[in-house]
Amino acid sequence: MTENKKVRVRYAPSPTGPLHMGGVRTALYNYLFARKHGGDFVLRIEDTDQGRFVPGAEKYIIESLKWCGICPGEGIGFGEGPYAPYRQSERKPFYRQYADQLVRSGHAYYAFDTPEELEAMRKRMEAAKVTAPAYNAVTREHMKNALTLSEDEINRRISGGEHYVIRIKIPRNEEIRLHDIIRGWVVVHSSSLDDKVLFKSDGMPTYHLANVVDDYLMKISHVIRGEEWLPSAPLHVLLYRYLGWEDVMPQFAHLPLVLRPDGNGKLSKRDGDRLGFPVFPLEWQDPFTKEVSSGYRERGYIPEGFMNMLALLGWHPSGNNEIFSMDELVREFSLDRVSKAGAKFDPEKAKWFNQQYLRMKSDEELASVFVRELEKQSVSHGFALPGSDYIQRVCGLIKEKAAFIGEFWNLGSYFFMPPAAYDEEVIKKRWTPAARAFFSLLRDNYASAMEFTAPVAENIFKSSAGQAGINPGQVMQLFRVIISGIVGGPALFDTAELLGKEAVVTRIEAALQKFT
Repeated sequence: MTENKKVRVRYAPSPTGPLHMGGVRTALYNYLFARKHGGDFVLRIEDTDQGRFVPGAEKYIIESLKWCGICPGEGIGFGEGPYAPYRQSERKPFYRQYADQLVRSGHAYYAFDTPEELEAMRKRMEAAKVTAPAYNAVTREHMKNALTLSEDEINRRISGGEHYVIRIKIPRNEEIRLHDIIRGWVVVHSSSLDDKVLFKSDGMPTYHLANVVDDYLMKISHVIRGEEWLPSAPLHVLLYRYLGWEDVMPQFAHLPLVLRPDGNGKLSKRDGDRLGFPVFPLEWQDPFTKEVSSGYRERGYIPEGFMNMLALLGWHPSGNNEIFSMDELVREFSLDRVSKAGAKFDPEKAKWFNQQYLRMKSDEELASVFVRELEKQSVSHGFALPGSDYIQRVCGLIKEKAAFIGEFWNLGSYFFMPPAAYDEEVIKKRWTPAARAFFSLLRDNYASAMEFTAPVAENIFKSSAGQAGINPGQVMQLFRVIISGIVGGPALFDTAELLGKEAVVTRIEAALQKFT
């Protein structure tokens, strides 16, 4: 590839199910690379395998990318460009001419083998102790194809409407070299490759032919894709060579796998189900089984935090910073800092990222979401919904303790109604006659206070402890439980200030009445 060729990258998923988080990371790296170099990012749908098509999957892919903030400049769901259409099933007329070109040049051939004959070949090879049965340079000499049949027989079969496929003719004894941006030189011997089908009997190309043709026609400069495609790369190199496009072949970069938390194998939906975390960006309902799989969006994850977390799964920034906006990721990203080794997914780290982004949200923004939950709870528990300023102040205190907005009610319900229960262990351990005397005094001192800010509430608390002859630390945790019901929470006297003098005095009185 010439150095001055414009950067054009593509993300090309198949609509065979929901978008895995590993696929989202691939899309993200393509997007970051394109923006970093002032290039184009294309979304292409590779639906050549119509038998595996899943209704709703394409729409899900588009919605997922939009939620993640990954917006291609052209492609399915994002606008037409000069290389439309972007759905391979709609590009069907483009591919046959290239398959025929390969046949004419002797780099591909017709094969008429039936499924039964292919299965018989596999069984013969297994009986001969061949570990990986394949249609290759050895077995093709014993099969029903254009390399073993006469020209008259080939023409008779084709004119008679017999089903056939077109297979690439892999050379017998050749080293195929590929330079990968991440992995360096990759060398594969042709004896390890099989004669893959390029064109199927239904008139559709396979992925191998279609993706090479489309990348060429769409002027793709870099192919950034998952490690699982690395074994196919030598085949694609041969196709570029045989079609006469080797001088404009894109540069390749094969990304490391996203691994299970224990590092043993590729992360799957089953792992997420077993360990209790999503592996899909959005909730997905299988149209056939009706099984519902959870999504990061529905779990309350902030998309910017989700993207930040994914970016660091296999890529290392130049410094020690872990928090990056999308624009900062664009400036910092480079393929030479992508690791070859698989990246272990840590669900707790994903929560940590969400917590960092939650804290960066404005109180107003959080309140606009939290108020929907408050509306439900006010009906259930019979309290009046407070004003927006109060809700925002609550969010400002709670967000330091929460990882998700969905946790706000459980963490801070006491800001809206008195606690229905108290931490029993603290009451049992801390509620003594001396504590009772202190809280009786504190109630009176708070009731007579002219103002009730956090500093004032703290000073009165400490002076009351002095009057009662006890250490403030002996009753501070008990005070929190009395006003909130729980042992943890935001800064204690900030909490008291927000609740207000009347509520605090009332709750102390309730405790004095309840605990004798």
